[in-house]
Amino acid sequence: MSGRAWALLLVLCGTIFLEGIDVAMLAVAVPSIRSDLELSTGTAAWVMSAYVLGYAGFTLLGGRAADLLGRRRMFLVWLAVFLVFSSLGGFATEGWMLIVARFVTGVAAAFMTPAAMSIITTSYEEGPQRNKALLVFAGTAAGGFSLGLVIGGLLTQLGWRWVFFAPVLLAGGILLAAVRLIPAEPRPVRTGGFDLGGAAAAAGAMLLLAYGIVRLEHGMNGWPLTLAAVTAGLLMAAVFVAVERRTASPLVRLGILRKAAMVRADLGALLFVGSFFGFQFVVTLYLQELRGWSSLQTAIALVVLGVDAVLAPTLTPRLVNRFGNARVIFGGFVLAIASYGLFLPVGMDWSYAAMFPTLILTGTAFALAYGPLTIAATDGVEEREQGLAGGLLATATQFGSAVGISAVTAVYGLAAAGGDGSPQSTLEAFRAALTVPVVMVVLGALITSFGLRTRPRTQENRQDTPQSPARTPAEAAH
Repeated sequence: MSGRAWALLLVLCGTIFLEGIDVAMLAVAVPSIRSDLELSTGTAAWVMSAYVLGYAGFTLLGGRAADLLGRRRMFLVWLAVFLVFSSLGGFATEGWMLIVARFVTGVAAAFMTPAAMSIITTSYEEGPQRNKALLVFAGTAAGGFSLGLVIGGLLTQLGWRWVFFAPVLLAGGILLAAVRLIPAEPRPVRTGGFDLGGAAAAAGAMLLLAYGIVRLEHGMNGWPLTLAAVTAGLLMAAVFVAVERRTASPLVRLGILRKAAMVRADLGALLFVGSFFGFQFVVTLYLQELRGWSSLQTAIALVVLGVDAVLAPTLTPRLVNRFGNARVIFGGFVLAIASYGLFLPVGMDWSYAAMFPTLILTGTAFALAYGPLTIAATDGVEEREQGLAGGLLATATQFGSAVGISAVTAVYGLAAAGGDGSPQSTLEAFRAALTVPVVMVVLGALITSFGLRTRPRTQENRQDTPQSPARTPAEAAH
């Protein structure tokens, strides 16, 4: 790739890195925020959940808006919104102010991330060049989260408000570079009006379903409200489908869901990301609540998970080019099954050396699975629907993270409630919760195994298939 192409990719990767460190730093800082602002347990939980609701609720709409309203425009506008509300979070003096700031920040990410991904898929030629760009993009996401844990621990020592102000500085630099590097694009041509009914139904369905999933962490407490939220979300999803079938210019062309490889990749991403975040959450609780490690010690211990930031742009492209996406994805799932399985018999006094194999294998599994899942979710989709494909993938990953964390929390809570409160019963509850990520990756492996029947699309395969030339970022700038 040319120097300008790498510069553009660096800017777009900066966005996903920003999102990763933003979430991770806040996760580390929540105890300090709760203590300083004297927040209740429920309010502190909503400081984290508000971001998930905003992100999951509007990602589908955000992806399609990039196609219809312009990818560059959506990227720049919502990056600016992200910057503004992150800074407002740093000035918050009440819990509700933080919740509002996090919700809007999540909405901004829901529009910004699919736009960034669709800029990649429409700016880099399909094949090895686009694959490498997407793998770097995916690796940067996990690397940002892993580094964010450490950075968040350090910044929290200075004051939790820096956890909000630091992303503002990074976002400002990315915004200035993006204005210069992201090429202008022709105004999108729409043959009909904007599907407001579909947009409202989609947002309503996603918000209700996300809320219901987040409430799973309460277990059986308040289950009628959880069930009501999920039911209402499913009904709203049915309304959305009915609206899209009758609309001349639908927000989501339902025919895109006939692409089996894309749907399989989205489901695989949901299960893999859910298992990853669920596992990481359980390990964090184990180290801090049972072993008494500090937040900074825990963050440093988990930073090895960021090995995928090195492997994703170096090892994974070679494997994809040789074996194809499906086989590399399946290998990532199998490796994740092995890594989580190794941690199931975790003991009361395990050394870090005993935990290290699981942590390094988990990071490697992420490098093998997540990037190729990103490629598979956008491969073969027409340029005019790349934003939609990115939105569907981002929706799947956000729901996956919500499902993973909520499910392990629910299982842990139920198991702990049946114990006697002793350290041994607490350890048994952690072991029970660890079965959730194992089950998720086993299901993901089964789903992705169907892709093994297809012939891998390697470099040689693509050369036999005539394709229209794609504009590079440098060409697009002229």
